[in-house]
Amino acid sequence: MRPQNTIRHRQRQPLFTSQLSLGRKHRPDYSVLILSITLLVIGLVLVYALGPALGASKHVSNSFFLNRQIIAIALSLIAFLIAAKVPFEWWRQVYKPLLGIAIIATMIALLMPVNPAYPAHRWVRLGSLSFQSVELVKFAVMIWMAGFLSECIARGQITNFKAAQQPIIIALGAIALVVAGIQSDLGSFGVIALMALSMLMVAGVPLKKIFIFGAIGLVVGSLFIMSTPYRRSRIETFINPSAKCQTTGYQACQALITVGSGGIVGLGLGGSVQAYGYLPEAANDSIFAIYAEKFGLIGCWILLALFVWLFSKIKFIAEMSTDNFTRLIVVGVLTWLSVQSAVNIGAMLGLAPLKGITLPFISYGGTSVVFIALAMGLVFQASQYTAFSATRENSSNPRRPHLQSNRPNRGMNQ
Repeated sequence: MRPQNTIRHRQRQPLFTSQLSLGRKHRPDYSVLILSITLLVIGLVLVYALGPALGASKHVSNSFFLNRQIIAIALSLIAFLIAAKVPFEWWRQVYKPLLGIAIIATMIALLMPVNPAYPAHRWVRLGSLSFQSVELVKFAVMIWMAGFLSECIARGQITNFKAAQQPIIIALGAIALVVAGIQSDLGSFGVIALMALSMLMVAGVPLKKIFIFGAIGLVVGSLFIMSTPYRRSRIETFINPSAKCQTTGYQACQALITVGSGGIVGLGLGGSVQAYGYLPEAANDSIFAIYAEKFGLIGCWILLALFVWLFSKIKFIAEMSTDNFTRLIVVGVLTWLSVQSAVNIGAMLGLAPLKGITLPFISYGGTSVVFIALAMGLVFQASQYTAFSATRENSSNPRRPHLQSNRPNRGMNQ
């Protein structure tokens, strides 16, 4: 009987400990850094090309927006370096306070007077500087979920609804009320919700529960859409954009005109017409349409290839991560950036309803660039601790170490 008791005792032990097990440090994946910088440079070139049009519309100098974007990119490089150097153990220790800071920032944004041009309580404004609180919320929720779920895995409670899923549902409900309700930013909440679902799935929550949570999310999202006239009009415009080109469908129609005018090779950096007052939010939400106008179909395929290449690298790093907390963060970053890119590009091509979501790395805006750089810094650091083997069998290049994937069959608790 004693051996059987020993077996039962071992079965009660959590599969993963609460300590980070990052493994041996090795050379990072510099392609993640190179691709990120390449996309940032493309965005900077677009802002430079849009300078005259933006300056004329805002009554500022042609270099005003370019200078601000250069400052934002400089800050983003600092953020990247910080995230790449600060140990993951520190991030796991501060995941609760970080979420608290995001809540405080959101409360401050709700108390701020609104800009008449953007009548929503989304920004914390300090003079000429502005900070969009939802970008901090995305980053903080990702870190919080990674820390919380990794602890649930360590305790063997990841499939326990009350211990693991209920707190997340309550948190997402509060975020939906503030971000989608009060701040009228349903697109950003959608990104947060999909990021949460993907992290839950990778953590080992049963697929049946994931489908239930997704169905609940669709119902809640539908209620938000049906309860707001301008959201209903966006859905109607998406279904039939040409019917309301002079009213609610104006931006959607102008985006399609902008994309189509680029043709195969584009009009060139100085050849844009739509940026001069025709296409709303040319440097932000609509920047992909401007890119298509300037660089054409060939340029669009190149840009999409760069995004797919970057996302495949992030996916590989997630699969090769040896620690739950690290893997969950990388999965969160992958979902965040890929969903946001798909929604932004899809809206410009008429494949998705218009949403006020920026194109990662490309769109003008300091807050988005800085927090995406923070996220990519964490991915870059995670690439230094992936599963690594020095064996060279079955390797086409004897000088290149062979990587062995520890990808789980279903979730991280298996």
